[in-house]
Amino acid sequence: MFSFLRRQGNKAEDQAAKYLKEKGYKILARNFSCKMGEIDIIAEDKQKTLIFVEVKQRKTNLFGGGLAAVNKAKQRRIALTAAAYIKKTRINYFALRFDIITVTAGVIQHYENAFTVTNLIL
Repeated sequence: MFSFLRRQGNKAEDQAAKYLKEKGYKILARNFSCKMGEIDIIAEDKQKTLIFVEVKQRKTNLFGGGLAAVNKAKQRRIALTAAAYIKKTRINYFALRFDIITVTAGVIQHYENAFTVTNLIL
């Protein structure tokens, strides 16, 4: 069961990465992980904005869909992981943002600036 879910998650991440590339984003990393957590996609737009993307795949929007799955605790883990990525790579960026991409029944929905983080410690 786990491997099936992981394959489905990988498929959704592949779809999201393709979508972002088509929109002109540069994919910097996929599945970056550290002790704080994992970030599905790290990308950069043409304005040098560093974008951390959480991808959620669902069959339906029942129970709030993929967007509802990124609660405050998950947002905090993403932010801590983003700080670790920035510290590790020493990447130069103009701004940063946190996006969520949901894939529901094959339909991609991109929520730019889905949540904000204050006091990101680098």
